[in-house]
Amino acid sequence: MISLTQLNGNTFTLNAIYIEQIQSFPDTTITLTTGKKFVVKESEEEVAQLIAAFYRNITLLPISQKREGL
Repeated sequence: MISLTQLNGNTFTLNAIYIEQIQSFPDTTITLTTGKKFVVKESEEEVAQLIAAFYRNITLLPISQKREGL
């Protein structure tokens, strides 16, 4: 789940697994696999980073193997 902010300032939590598409119109619009849309304050890049972190947390994406000095 990721936490996002609606344009009116209210925060909500969204299950990132159901996100199909993210677009900037210029407001960031998230479309779910159900067709439902959410417009949020976060940028497209911020939402993508939140999704990647969520996927890593539930181990759908590998944790980066990069380490300083290697």
